[in-house]
Amino acid sequence: MLRNFFLSIPISLRFMLLSAFSFALMTACVKLVSTHNIPVFEIVAARGIISLLISYVDIKRKKIPVWGNNKTLLIARGGVGTLALICVYYAVTTLPLAEATLLQYLYPVFTALLAFFFLKERIQRSTLICIVLCLFGLLAMVKPNLSMTGEAVLPWFSVCAALLGALGSGTAYVLVKRLSQSEDSSVIIFYFPLIALPLSVILLGDNFVMPNTEALILLLFVGIFTQIGQVGLTKAMQSEVAAKVSAFSYVQVVFSAILGVIVFNEIPSIWTLIGGSLIVLGALVNVFGKKTKS
Repeated sequence: MLRNFFLSIPISLRFMLLSAFSFALMTACVKLVSTHNIPVFEIVAARGIISLLISYVDIKRKKIPVWGNNKTLLIARGGVGTLALICVYYAVTTLPLAEATLLQYLYPVFTALLAFFFLKERIQRSTLICIVLCLFGLLAMVKPNLSMTGEAVLPWFSVCAALLGALGSGTAYVLVKRLSQSEDSSVIIFYFPLIALPLSVILLGDNFVMPNTEALILLLFVGIFTQIGQVGLTKAMQSEVAAKVSAFSYVQVVFSAILGVIVFNEIPSIWTLIGGSLIVLGALVNVFGKKTKS
């Protein structure tokens, strides 16, 4: 019975759930490794090394050309994704995990709008309802973090970094959708660390910190979970319209909230529970709306 239920889930949703869970684990590892005073650029570089090696081996396994066809868009995807990643990691290391994840998860809104304008993808009604519900959920969780005087409790620089990361992520996902028409998923993923590694090393400069054993293990898991998340995301984007798939990714907020309780002892407030419920409802509307239409 459980197997039949799993098989009834659309393949794109399965890949996105895998991606969301992997990225939630990745952000938790990033936050943990930052407690060892490892700079953000060093974390990005470590992730780049691991992802680059795994991606290269995967490409060789498939026996396909390493450099792909549309090199301009591939480099653009890698560059935009790298800048977004730096912003997201900075937000994760300077904000509570739940808040950082929530702010970053505005990116499906950007994805849907960018896909509408540049990919000519129509925003389906179920996806629109999902986005609206999820935005209300995000608002419910973020609004209590504002004081009665209107002064933000969260540092504005970190909040802006998270929003820039969301915009960059949305742009990168639209590029992934366009590239999926002509490039293998492994090549698309390969260009991300190919750009991220040298750029992060340059930005790191002389601020390298030698990690201890625990930090090294965490950095390794950052790279592994990232790779799994990227594969799941790219596979999902190849099998559905960009706006629909990006709406599924809101489930990562739920995963992050659970990890916040287990790993960081962050007990969700009533506002977090209300907002999380709206997000889950939005995801269900998205899934069942598609099945009803089909």
